[in-house]
Amino acid sequence: MAGPTLAWWLNKYGHHPVLFEAAPALREGGYVIDFWGTGYDIAEKMGVLPDLKKDAYYIERVRSVSAGGWTTSSMNTKAFHELTQGRYLSIARSDLARHLFNACDGVDVHFGTSITSARDHGDKLSVGLSDGTEEEFDLLVGADGLHSKIRQLTFGSQELFEKQIGFYVAAFIVPGYKPRDELTYVSHTQPGRQISRVALRGDQTLFLFVFSDEFLKSPPRDEGGEKAALRDIYKDMGWEAQSILSCMDDVKDIYFDRVSQIRMSEWSKGRVALVGDASACASLLAGEGTGLAMTEAYVLAGELHKASGDYRVAFEAYQDCLHSYVMDKQEAALGFAGLFAPKNWFSLIVRDLSMSLVSVPILGQRLLAGSFRSDLDLPDYGVA
Repeated sequence: MAGPTLAWWLNKYGHHPVLFEAAPALREGGYVIDFWGTGYDIAEKMGVLPDLKKDAYYIERVRSVSAGGWTTSSMNTKAFHELTQGRYLSIARSDLARHLFNACDGVDVHFGTSITSARDHGDKLSVGLSDGTEEEFDLLVGADGLHSKIRQLTFGSQELFEKQIGFYVAAFIVPGYKPRDELTYVSHTQPGRQISRVALRGDQTLFLFVFSDEFLKSPPRDEGGEKAALRDIYKDMGWEAQSILSCMDDVKDIYFDRVSQIRMSEWSKGRVALVGDASACASLLAGEGTGLAMTEAYVLAGELHKASGDYRVAFEAYQDCLHSYVMDKQEAALGFAGLFAPKNWFSLIVRDLSMSLVSVPILGQRLLAGSFRSDLDLPDYGVA
């Protein structure tokens, strides 16, 4: 998300960005994300908000069920929309990415190509590409996610900056699954484990698994190992677990990763900068990672424009504007994983009770106010 957002704004300000995307084409599928806050504002500035609204899912209810399928807690999402003045939607990550890429009309995009090396010569950068060629650029920005190759090349190994939260997440989509609960996020949770499903368009269903790393002896090395791990971890779980696991046999694209944050004291070095999850991943379960990534991209492009291309000034201003704000978001996100998969029955009962209270008028807004509060006034950089 950060890459095309940054490219769009740089192009808007008269620069000449080039996007390199390791995937051979835009990815399809993926999990559904909630979208609000500064990311929503930036999408509106970019003119893509009407397209996002067309592809959005306006989830009406979040429901937790027992092993036998009985509802244990339920909350409507009315408070979400009230707290954001209606500026809140859910959308498939791939749909959001597609609209951001499509907006980058005129930007040079290279699919199936990644950056393998970067040498800073002081007045320019030599960038090695996966196709064996080498090109020169003024600046290099890593927008390549949690496992950033550009961060590794420039700052060092991921272990230096990664804070593991103690959970793993997996997701996949299958067609024709029954039952379906339209516009409802349904989940079954036991201590340390959760399975959720949400109905998508085209008779498809997204399944999301969140589980404590205590259930995983060692990280799987391939898709076969990922499927085997999920079958083992959820083999004795009730509800629809066995039906869902049986659907996994024909799945060819499964998302599986640990839940982590990236914490760095510096987001730039020489002519290289980082944005999005590459610089400050809040974690997949934080709820606002996409918006933060787009915000970082917007501010970085704006500061480059404001500084008339002086990257030293721009990089410093970019970090000064956002570093403490993002760190606060990261701290808040540490408690979110426990809401998905509480590690004991007492915490699970408290979570379900809290979910039910959210549906109580006024009280729900008070309980959620901190989660939707933004302490950032989005800078206005004008138009080139």
